[in-house]
Amino acid sequence: MNHLRAWQTFGFVSVVFLSAWGVPTHAAARKGHSVVLGAVRHEPYSKEGDPSGAGPGETSLEVRALIVDGGLKEWTTGEAHDVTERSFVVRRAIRMNDSLPGDAKEHWVWQRGPWLLVDRATGRFTALKLPDYSPAVSQVVWFRDYGAYCGVTASGKSLYAVVTQLAVRKPVLAKKLSAFDAGDHAQPECGPSEWQREPMRVIFHPAGKDAVSFDIAPGSAVLVEDAGDDEDAPAESAAPASKGAPSQPASTGNKTPSQSAAGDPSR
Repeated sequence: MNHLRAWQTFGFVSVVFLSAWGVPTHAAARKGHSVVLGAVRHEPYSKEGDPSGAGPGETSLEVRALIVDGGLKEWTTGEAHDVTERSFVVRRAIRMNDSLPGDAKEHWVWQRGPWLLVDRATGRFTALKLPDYSPAVSQVVWFRDYGAYCGVTASGKSLYAVVTQLAVRKPVLAKKLSAFDAGDHAQPECGPSEWQREPMRVIFHPAGKDAVSFDIAPGSAVLVEDAGDDEDAPAESAAPASKGAPSQPASTGNKTPSQSAAGDPSR
């Protein structure tokens, strides 16, 4: 019994000694983070202030604060989507200074921004760079860690059906739907996509055309959620991780648009 007490005393003293020298121990409690979305606010919004993101006749934008550890970090808009128990995606709302140099008073406008990936455990968030994403056209619909939307190529000449997976650089699916004219196109250019679970399938609804469906070969998630060892680092917006293994290719469903992303010279 005396030996047992001696070892217990030694273990307690060791933990205190290591903690005093800043050495992490299993006994030390981890610092948690609070990540919440605030109450909805309705802000004045128009196509004049956000030519790319606003729809015809929109006059109000619902925004919510992204609050990390009690501090305002970003503004968001629209519904959030839980990817895992600790990570979610939500679209950023940007408050833009619209004042001219000679204006006596400041003038601010709201614009829809990029999507953010938020980690509840670390309090960090990342701006996502979605392939062929266009604020004027793309309405991202999420399922698991996949996002489906209509995208516009860098040349601005082609409308594509796009499926992207978080942490994967190349799209899982990129199929041309039609030619695109930035100066003369339907609004919206595409309706929201629809997901089906089994078999995994996504349906696109381009304006004025028949719906197009694609079967997706599901792969394992490649999103890496940081262990959060550096707990004192502030939350910040950064470039997304994109070194994950490529996802399995998608196979087309009942209808096949003309060309894939890799073989279309109009891109």
